[in-house]
Amino acid sequence: MNVSQLAAADPAQAARLLSEVREATLAGRRARIAPRPVIEQSWARMLRGGVDPDHGFRLEPLSPDEVRGRREGSPLTPVLPVLREGLLSVADVAHHIMVVADADGRVLWREGSTSVLRKADGLGFELGADWREDVVGTNGVGTAAVVGRPVQVFAAEHFVRAHASWTCAGAPITDPRDGRLLGVVDVSGPLETMHPATLAWVDSVAKLAEARLREQHHGSLERLRAVAAPVLARLDERALVVDGNGWTAAVTGVPYTRRITLPKSLAAGRRWMPGLGACSVEPLAGGWLVRAADEQPAAATRMVLDLARPYRWSMTVSAGAASWSRELSLRHAELLYLLAVHRTGRSAANLAEDVFGDPSRTVTVRAELSRMRRYLGALLCHRPYRFCEDAEVEVLLPEQIRDLLPHSTAPAVTAARER
Repeated sequence: MNVSQLAAADPAQAARLLSEVREATLAGRRARIAPRPVIEQSWARMLRGGVDPDHGFRLEPLSPDEVRGRREGSPLTPVLPVLREGLLSVADVAHHIMVVADADGRVLWREGSTSVLRKADGLGFELGADWREDVVGTNGVGTAAVVGRPVQVFAAEHFVRAHASWTCAGAPITDPRDGRLLGVVDVSGPLETMHPATLAWVDSVAKLAEARLREQHHGSLERLRAVAAPVLARLDERALVVDGNGWTAAVTGVPYTRRITLPKSLAAGRRWMPGLGACSVEPLAGGWLVRAADEQPAAATRMVLDLARPYRWSMTVSAGAASWSRELSLRHAELLYLLAVHRTGRSAANLAEDVFGDPSRTVTVRAELSRMRRYLGALLCHRPYRFCEDAEVEVLLPEQIRDLLPHSTAPAVTAARER
């Protein structure tokens, strides 16, 4: 069923049909038409998490001062003009609203049709509200953040009944420097006002915002490069200048690497860097000067994959007395868990089936593993993908296996939770 086309042609029929599908699914019956996979998977997460389909877990919104503070510190503030220019004028005419939420699901900006804003108030879709999926159920903001791709949610595809008169299309905005989720931009309104092309429209504007962030990043590297040039010219040792995220602006005496892994809390002094070994780190305007010591880096001997804490997964690598840690995204936590389970290795097709249930999605898997090698280096081997044989790998799991990577929809992880 093409929900968007049906909703455009006959909103009332679409609403009735989706309501039947939802009620049958939540009652444990087989519906006449299966829900879309992205919706079915979201509903399964809501049922596992105990979200109330009649009320949700509506939390108190942030105060105006808290909203103001988050806006001032939000990395989305610089691209707000791009979002407004691309979405707001059309949204207002079409009786929609544009909503921008941060990575925590908190609504920081909300603009558009006055009448629709009033309807949104009745749903609790207000400034400072928490619209994470595990709080208010399946929705265009929270679900897009969980699955990491654009999502449109029509009428009764919302998990909470009170949202069944609403339709929303949300797209995540990620940081081009490290892939971190910055927030979600969403266009919402009554079902009868939504167009089949809305999701593509919102996604294209989100990509424009990411392109603007990428331009700003390149500009900051150029400025750092200008600062670094005279500093490196005076040095006879191996050194490089990087920004706060490890992106390289300039090098001398070492091969150029686009990015190095920095410790989570970097401070001036002597530090151990993956791939570089012992280094002297000094602050530089807009970044860091990293001077490599003469001794070779010690081989890493121990890796700890910590999946015990909900939503705070990490990898810690120890080499003798030196160690470094990195927080992990859900996708990287999934892949590292699977490689820890299969120490003899997995092909790209194997991992694609483990994570997506589709062995043909090897391009996505290879891209993620390439990103992981930026910080794991030689610890991650390929053909097949596996941890290096010399490394000791320990996995810390939650006390209850059903709490393993709770938002993961990867078939292999789901199967592990069920076991």
